[in-house]
Amino acid sequence: MSAGLNKVIIPVAGLGTRLLPISKSIPKEMVPVVDRPLIQHVVEEALAAGLNEIILVTRGGKSAVEDHFDSHYEIEAELERKGKTALLEALREIAPPELKMTSVRQGRALGLGHAIHCAAHLIRPDEAFAVILPDVLVKPQVSDLGCDLKAMVAAFQSQQAAQIMVEQVPLERVDQYGIVDCSGAEPAAGECLPIKGLVEKPTRDQAPSRLSVIGRYILPGAIMQYLAETRPGAGGEIQLTDAIADLIRQGDAVHAFRMRGRTFDCGHIPGWLQANTVLGREAGLLESDLY
Repeated sequence: MSAGLNKVIIPVAGLGTRLLPISKSIPKEMVPVVDRPLIQHVVEEALAAGLNEIILVTRGGKSAVEDHFDSHYEIEAELERKGKTALLEALREIAPPELKMTSVRQGRALGLGHAIHCAAHLIRPDEAFAVILPDVLVKPQVSDLGCDLKAMVAAFQSQQAAQIMVEQVPLERVDQYGIVDCSGAEPAAGECLPIKGLVEKPTRDQAPSRLSVIGRYILPGAIMQYLAETRPGAGGEIQLTDAIADLIRQGDAVHAFRMRGRTFDCGHIPGWLQANTVLGREAGLLESDLY
């Protein structure tokens, strides 16, 4: 597996049905969380982890996501004319010079595995890449913990093994997630352990652990070949977990990296409201005693 890592695939082609009616005419990735759209939080997370080549897997009706990272001369000129330096800098920081962004289309919604494979031509077989699912925000629990994705990149560089970010969930909720099997062990926060297998939405008595996959991956370029050969699985879709299971069966090392921070599932209304409330309060934009 190549040690180089600077590409990240972000699938943004989903319909966002869990955020309806908000997402009827606005891409779910453009729904604001505090003072910026969801997609900007995710791209900032990637950049903080040293991943500056962003590959968006998109579809028709999602141009606003790409447009957000374009420069806007008229607004910038107006802010400069009025001397609104702070706003001007904030606008320019959306797309810093090191950011490189590419878009590919997913013609049909055939699952997460299919979405990732749509970018196969941009990933060399010996090149590792990251995947970020933009529905979930991952934020440090306290400021000095730093970026979990950056720590996972460091674990990849150290171990030269694919990484899947996980968090512990209550036993009564394991049937809502993909659950990893680390042979009965659990990594400490900020550390990783080899994965023996993954179970998609197990019942409580079938769950090998309480460690759920949360939508952050570092994978070898070779997985694209497995995705090309993966048959439709759960829901009639091409599942990324099936291709990862094939990797493990073939002897490739895949580790579970246990995050230290906190997740917000912004793909549905309660989680999105929670993210705005908690992060807005932390940013000093909301008064704590109002909530």
